[in-house]
Amino acid sequence: MSRTRRTDEGHGKAGSMLSGIAVALGCVLFLGGFVWGAFVYQPYTVPTASMTPTIGAGDRVLAQRIDGSVVKRGDVVVFQEASWGDLPMVKRVVGIGGDKIACCTDGKLTVNGKKIDEPYLQGGMSASITGIKSTTVPKGRLFLLGDERSGSLDSTVHLSDAEHGSVERGAVRARVDAVAWPLDGMLARPTGFEELPGGISNPGPLTWMVYAVVAGAVLVLGGAAYGPIAKRSRRSRTRTEPVRA
Repeated sequence: MSRTRRTDEGHGKAGSMLSGIAVALGCVLFLGGFVWGAFVYQPYTVPTASMTPTIGAGDRVLAQRIDGSVVKRGDVVVFQEASWGDLPMVKRVVGIGGDKIACCTDGKLTVNGKKIDEPYLQGGMSASITGIKSTTVPKGRLFLLGDERSGSLDSTVHLSDAEHGSVERGAVRARVDAVAWPLDGMLARPTGFEELPGGISNPGPLTWMVYAVVAGAVLVLGGAAYGPIAKRSRRSRTRTEPVRA
């Protein structure tokens, strides 16, 4: 057997080993990404258009399971409040305990006297159709509005309640990170609240989960394809190269 043939066999064994490692690693990343996502995220279907244009009626969203104590201004949250119908609802947090909320100044919502830019509102829409009388959010509670301000049953509808339209932090079940269907992707960061004390939330680990799943799929497919490609290549060389004793 020639030295060339022995070299090819050595390369073939090394290639097969690397192929197996790639497939095994790919399986870990692919399945791990899905399992990780199942623990951290929960899918919800948004039943109304109160969050348009950010989230439409019937859209499927992925929401990170979090404790209400970590919620910040600008977060889009899933919550359940008995006095609001005791069904899961999706709204945007615009105020936290101690904040003074009012609208409108130059058509904009104000939080503690600061005008808030809200690019997620429909173009040209005022931050409130009827206005919001200055109100202070009670400690440990949240003030929530829909992005579709003209028809959202949100905190403005409950201003006359004992808690001035606010919802306790413990009512929050999850924070929406992305619209999964249709494939709109990650929600834009609510930068209008960035300069207020406490800033805004960082996105959850959804992007890394997607990277893990995609990388795993590439490794599995690439590793699985190596064997047939390598065999075809060796057969081609065997037909074209003479074997030397």
